Parts: sequence; C-alpha cells; structure tokens
Amino acid sequence: MGKITRAWAAAFALLIALPLMLTACTGGEDRRFAGATPTSTVGSQPPPKPLTLAVTPASGATKQPVSTEIGTEVTGGQVSEVKLTTAGGAEVTGAMRPDGTSWVPDRPLEYGQTYTASVTATGPSGQTETKTTTFTTMSRPGSRIESGLYLADGRTYGVAMPVAVEFRPGIAQQDRAAVQKRMFVATDPPQPGTWHWVANGTQAYYRAPEYWQPGTTVSVRIALEGLPLSNGRYGDTDRRATATIGGKLEVKVDNATKKLSVYDNGTLVKTMPVSLGKPRTPSSSGTMVIMDKQEHTIFDTYAELGPVEGYRTPIDYAQRLTWGGEFVHSAPWSVADQGRRNVSHGCINVSPANAKWLFDRTKVGDPVTVTGTEVPLENGNGWTAWNMSWAEFIKGSALPVPADLAAANAGAPGGTPAATPTG
Repeated sequence: MGKITRAWAAAFALLIALPLMLTACTGGEDRRFAGATPTSTVGSQPPPKPLTLAVTPASGATKQPVSTEIGTEVTGGQVSEVKLTTAGGAEVTGAMRPDGTSWVPDRPLEYGQTYTASVTATGPSGQTETKTTTFTTMSRPGSRIESGLYLADGRTYGVAMPVAVEFRPGIAQQDRAAVQKRMFVATDPPQPGTWHWVANGTQAYYRAPEYWQPGTTVSVRIALEGLPLSNGRYGDTDRRATATIGGKLEVKVDNATKKLSVYDNGTLVKTMPVSLGKPRTPSSSGTMVIMDKQEHTIFDTYAELGPVEGYRTPIDYAQRLTWGGEFVHSAPWSVADQGRRNVSHGCINVSPANAKWLFDRTKVGDPVTVTGTEVPLENGNGWTAWNMSWAEFIKGSALPVPADLAAANAGAPGGTPAATPTG
C-alpha cells in the first residue's frame, strides 16, 4: 500500500508545501460566578461537512503523461490510503504531497501502459469513502528537453554546494512552476530552502537561507520524465542523488591587500599572496562556488582572447569558479607579482606550493568570495546561488514562498557579508 508517511513526503515539504493552518478549540465552564450553570451549546456548532472524495485522472482517460500524479480533492476528511497498480497487478509506491492535493509515484510511470488507482479518504468519525480510476499513459514523446543535475550520488561537497540543475533549452517562464513542483529536495537534519531560476531559465539552484550544516545529507529527485512543457516538449528523465556536506571551509580574496585567506569553521588557518585579473581582464567580485577541480589541465584561450592575448599552456591545481573561465590555479610565472599587482586574465594566481596546499583541502561546493575588483559577478556565471541575499534569492522562485521561510534570514549566508545582487 502507498502510505502518506513515506520518506519522500519530507522532501516535498521542503519544496512546495504550503503551511497548514491548524486550530484547536476547547470549551470549558465559566466559573467566575459560584454556582453558575453553564449555558448549553447544543445546536450552536455547525454540522460536520459530509465526507466527499474526487480523484483524477478521470476513469477512462488516455494519453496521460508518465509524470501523472493521482489528484485528490477531499472535504470532511483526508486521504488515508492510495494504491496504484499496473494492469498486471504490480504495485507502484509513492507519497502524498503534504498539502493533500495529489499522490506522487516514486518513479515515472511506463509509456503506453494502463494503471488503476484506488484512493480512500477517512472522516473524523472513522467513516471512509473509496474511489477508483483507471487510465492509460501516452506513447514516448519525440521532443524532449535535456536536463542535468550537478550533484553526484555518494559524493561529499562543501557547505555552499547548491542543488544545481541545468536545462537545454532553457525552461520558458510559463513552465517553471510545473517544473519546480517536480524537483524535490530533502535534508537531514532538516533545513528549509527553495529554488531560484536564472533569468534565461537554463539553470535553477536550490539552497537554504544559510550555508548547509556540516554533516548534512542532501537527497534530491528531479522528476521530469514525461512532464508536459510548452512548444510540444516534455521532460527527459528522472534524476536522483544523495550526497553529504563536509566541513565548513571558506576562501576569501581581497583585491586591496592582494591576499587569499582560508577559514576552517570560522578560524583563519592560512593566508597567501595572489595576483588577480589586470584592469583589461578583471576578476569578478562576489561569492562563487568551486565547481570543478583538475590537478592537471590545459588552458586554451586563443578562441576567446585572439592571437595576441591568447595562449595555450598546461595548468596545475585548477579550481573552476565561473562558466566564463575564472579559476584559482598555480601560476609560477606570476609569483613575483603575487601580493603586489594584478597580471592575470581574470583568474586567481597563486604560487605552485600554495596552489597544491589549497587544492588538497578544498571540495567542490566550497565558497570563494572575492571583494574589491572592478566588476561584479554576473548572476548565472557559475553557481551564483550565494551571490545574493536570501530576500533576493527567493524572488527567483516560480512558486509562492511561505511567509515563515521568506522571513527565515534576511542576511547573508554563513555570516559572510552579502554581495550586491546582480539581478
């Protein structure tokens, strides 16, 4: 039986649940006057609503998407059980959304198959009503978007690691709420959060008001397979990952002093001189996240910078910060300039020894905050989820954000001063 207490219900609560308003009323005698007789309240309370239940899809419906949820509408009670089975009798597990509007299967349905859903609602006095519906799913669609999840199962990440999802082509504005409702995140210990869409719809990030607590388990399901979108497209696949958040390591770079400082759980453990981007190719100011680490790689910039400025050279201990090509990396050729002047093409240059020391300690998902350069970090140029205040971040949600979550923290993540939002 598919019960409403399955583990994914916690994930749905973090993403889309609206706060349930619960009221408890008690009636007691007024004993201000000795010997007073309580006034009878018989007949003063409205009669309880009759138990009614409606379900979707309608029985006999055809060509339903494989992302179909079992919709429920109840008065005078609540859904107590949902059972979804294939034509052959195999049961599909799932869980209710916390707002009670639908039951979500744990996996995509099969294309071109018939399913039967049996839904039972129970009233406060124990009365029940059951409705059954049988429907058939559509054939596999030909036009599908491409999606990607930047979270690997079993990996350990830094405290600033957002749940980052990419879409090609970008998700149209009118489709984002439907997509966001199918992107589920659960954390243990529980931490609230929401999604933010980059303006062109090619990326969405999920984060909490502050950096994740070290040791947090983050479980994600991006349940897009078969989801109908505009322009005749559908979601491509379901993606899942469960990852762990490691210790809190922060990197801060100050252009004024030309120094990089490393903080382990808030304690300064090392500083090192740096050379940032020269005025013609400045480094970005803002809070970035380490996206990738390559012990050895090759930078080829001829296509970007042209034959005069361009170069092709081996690079050691490269840690990507932006899609635009900003890295922290070893730069033996600029050691004499590090701590004194900016000579790079936008990267953060450090000595080979310092680059290795840093590379050995950082994780993908660790935050790197740069201050005092000529240009602000562009929103979407990298995993820029933390480059704005919480109040700015929640404006990018395609679904309403509950008032208590919106007010959770108006400040900056992890105690770091907030960067100026770039829109």
